[in-house]
Amino acid sequence: MRAVQITEFGGPEVLKLVDLPDPAPGDGLVLLDVDTAGVNYADTHQVEDSYLAKASLPMIPGGEVVGHLADGSRVSAMAMGGGYCEKALVHPGLVFPLSDSVSDGQALALMVQGLTAWHLLRTSTHLAEGESVVVHAAAGGVGTLAIQLAKQWGAGNVIAVASSQDKLEIAKELGADHLVLAGEADLKGALESANGGRKVDIVLEMVGGPTFDASLAALAPFGRLATFGMASRTAPKPVTSGELMSRSRAVIGFWLAHCFTNPAMLHPQMAELLGMVESGTLTPLVGGNYALGDVALAHEALRNRGSVGKLVLDIKG
Repeated sequence: MRAVQITEFGGPEVLKLVDLPDPAPGDGLVLLDVDTAGVNYADTHQVEDSYLAKASLPMIPGGEVVGHLADGSRVSAMAMGGGYCEKALVHPGLVFPLSDSVSDGQALALMVQGLTAWHLLRTSTHLAEGESVVVHAAAGGVGTLAIQLAKQWGAGNVIAVASSQDKLEIAKELGADHLVLAGEADLKGALESANGGRKVDIVLEMVGGPTFDASLAALAPFGRLATFGMASRTAPKPVTSGELMSRSRAVIGFWLAHCFTNPAMLHPQMAELLGMVESGTLTPLVGGNYALGDVALAHEALRNRGSVGKLVLDIKG
C-alpha cells in the first residue's frame, strides 16, 4: 500500500511517500480501505515528537480516516496505526457509520475537531445559556465548529479571535458576535472590550504562551479556561492556586484521547453532530484537499497559519 511514513522526527520535510506491506488485522482490530484522511494540528506535533503522547519510529502519522470496511459499509474511524495510508487498522469501538448525505470532509471535520468542540463546551466548561465564549483560532477546525455550537447552545456573546481579517470574516459568517485580531497588543483589554467592558465567562484556548496568559487574566469570577493545545509551541506562565482562588477561576485541560476508552463520550456526541450536519444546522468548513503525496504542504499550511477549517488528504489521489 501507499503510505506517508516518517523515519526521523522533524518538520514537514520528514514526511515521505513510500510503499509498505498491507497491515494485518489482529488484536481485535479490523482493516479499513481508506478513501480520505484528516490532517490535524496535533499531527505536526506528533511528527516532531512534541505531542502529549511520545511517538516511536518508523511511524505513519494521522489519526482519523473515512473509508470502507470489508462488507462495503462506509464509515469514519480513528486509525490505530496511523491514517496517512491506503489501508488502516481501526478498533470497532471507534468506528462511526456514515450516511451518503455527509461528505468525507464533513465527517473528518467532526471526528477530532467536532468531538473536541462538543466536549470543550459541554463536558469541560459546562456552557450555560447567556454566557460569553471566547474562541481562539476561530477559523480553524475546532474554532469554526465551536462558534456554531456555542451559538446554538445559547451563548450570549461569542468572541472570535483569529490571526487575520479574512479569518475573522469567516468567523463572523459562522455566527461570531464580536471579532478580535490575535495580534492585539492588549489582548486582555480587547477581549473585555468585545464583551462590553466585562470579563468573560469561557475561553477555548489552544495557542499557549502570552495568549493563554491574557485569556486567563480576562476571566470573570467563576470563569473557565479550557486549554486543548499549544500551537505557539510556547508555554504559558505557571498558574498558582492563589491566582485561581482570588477570582474563583478554573483552568481545565482537555485531550480527546481520554474519551477513546469510553463509548458514551464518543458515539452519542458523534451521532448528534452528524445529525446536525444532515439537518443543515451545523456546517463543517473544509479548507483544503491535498493529494497524499502533498501532505507536507498541508502541514506547512497548518504551521504557518495559512489554513482554515478542516484539511483533508485524498488517499486515492
